[in-house]
Amino acid sequence: MLDDMGVLRSAVGDYRAAATAFGAAWRAEGDRIEGLPVDELCRIFDVDRIADQPIWLNTQALPSARVLPDGAYPLVWDKAETLLGYLSFAVGIPFNWRHQLPLFICEHIVFTFVLAGHNEGEIWRYQIGADDWNPVRAAPSLATLFTEWNRGFAANVYFHSPYDSWLHVGDAENDQRDPFDVLLERGLDPFSFPVDISQWSHGDLLRARQLECGVDVDRADAFESTEEVLFSIDRALSDLRR
Repeated sequence: MLDDMGVLRSAVGDYRAAATAFGAAWRAEGDRIEGLPVDELCRIFDVDRIADQPIWLNTQALPSARVLPDGAYPLVWDKAETLLGYLSFAVGIPFNWRHQLPLFICEHIVFTFVLAGHNEGEIWRYQIGADDWNPVRAAPSLATLFTEWNRGFAANVYFHSPYDSWLHVGDAENDQRDPFDVLLERGLDPFSFPVDISQWSHGDLLRARQLECGVDVDRADAFESTEEVLFSIDRALSDLRR
């Protein structure tokens, strides 16, 4: 769903206050790269319009720095090839694979904003990997996502490393524990956080969430599905070059 802008600003503001109090360096790392104009983004993602919420978040509210959980950071919207490439594992989802805008990345985990249809405003996540790409909804909206991240401070799921100022996710007393398990144990939604989801250890929970949000689980793990998306990406890029 699309958040009221006031609600979204409040949720992001609360997260910023908590993150900076926790020690996150809320400032840009170097000069910010200029992104593509909105009309060009509409062309890339084959939509008539893009809601204000993701544009405001990535161009005004967040610095180009690792200030999000586990060192996630906002993506630069500057190249069609890169942006559509982030959608390579958007398989079995209940909306057009192209109708989503990549927002954040944490190592190999990408969060996107759905741009059209009944799912508009939802946040989805994908793992870019050889085995577990695990397409699944991370949150019903941006404000819901940031609210869940805010709850992480009270639940004590963030900790510092001696090597950076990131908000690492997991158990500060035992960093060998699976962060997914720590989030579950402390009453948070682990799918909202940029942590690995393994089908081997959490397959039942993953499947339940995928079914809940409309993923075709038979297609979600099929290599043929990713091949179809890759072909569609190549075709879209070819059309964009004309």
